[in-house]
Amino acid sequence: MVFKPQKIPGLFEIEPELKGDERGYFARIFCENELRKQGIEFEVRQANRSFNKTKGTVRGMHFQKEPKWESKIVTCIQGAIYNIIVDLRPDSPTFKQWAPIELSAEKKNMMLVPKGCANGSQTLTDNCEVLYFMSEFYSPEHATGMSYKDPEFNFVWPLGKPTVISPKDEALPFYAH
Repeated sequence: MVFKPQKIPGLFEIEPELKGDERGYFARIFCENELRKQGIEFEVRQANRSFNKTKGTVRGMHFQKEPKWESKIVTCIQGAIYNIIVDLRPDSPTFKQWAPIELSAEKKNMMLVPKGCANGSQTLTDNCEVLYFMSEFYSPEHATGMSYKDPEFNFVWPLGKPTVISPKDEALPFYAH
């Protein structure tokens, strides 16, 4: 696994090291030892999978509040998505900054989103499937989010306005300081 640090501390793009032969390839997509070598403690508590039928679909911006902050390892297993990660950790040097990472089945890349960050995505193709490994169990009373169109952040979505967004995500409030 190749870890590429991003501008937000603790955010990594991860590229798998493919071991290929005439059958195809084999790649490790999770290894606790590899994460520890990067100084990352990550215990998988839950794995989620999402399917998005329509190009331009937006999900997010989602996160869980303390004490249920969660890290995520995200990969796109079909199609491609544009992910935006927002640092919501007040003590971070990149507090309230955001960074994009494009994930695709073709590139087979992943991202590690650190605790205390919001995450949202826009599908770049029809029929996208995304796999999430979570470091914390889902907690409805801690689950929250912020608007994908919050003017404080001025997010740039590559396909512009969503073609599909859930009523719940559309109603998410602007970030409350």
